[in-house]
Amino acid sequence: MPDDRERLIRNLFAAYLANDRQLVSDALADDFRFTSPFDDDLDKEAYFERCWRDTGWIARHDIERIFVAGDEAFVTYHCLATDGRSFRNTEFFAFASDKVHRIDVYFGAARQDGRFLRQPR
Repeated sequence: MPDDRERLIRNLFAAYLANDRQLVSDALADDFRFTSPFDDDLDKEAYFERCWRDTGWIARHDIERIFVAGDEAFVTYHCLATDGRSFRNTEFFAFASDKVHRIDVYFGAARQDGRFLRQPR
């Protein structure tokens, strides 16, 4: 089962880059919840309304590590934007059966050309 969870996470990251909203929607449970520093406990519909957009601004995701333990997983990745900015995030995934039930995102610092970019508070 851990391999299935890891494969699902990798498929979600690939679908995001491909802007494949349907694949992502199919992978999320009907009672899916999403939390990030900008969004608190959004349901599936609100997640797509507020968080889904054209992913053309992302050049690539480099998944650094995925830890799966039963029905939970952590993934840390480095994201490179097309304008040269980059950041690292960690996401916590909770699964219900073969669907993603919850994602909690923890943002990392933004960087550009190898340097830290101070973010507004």
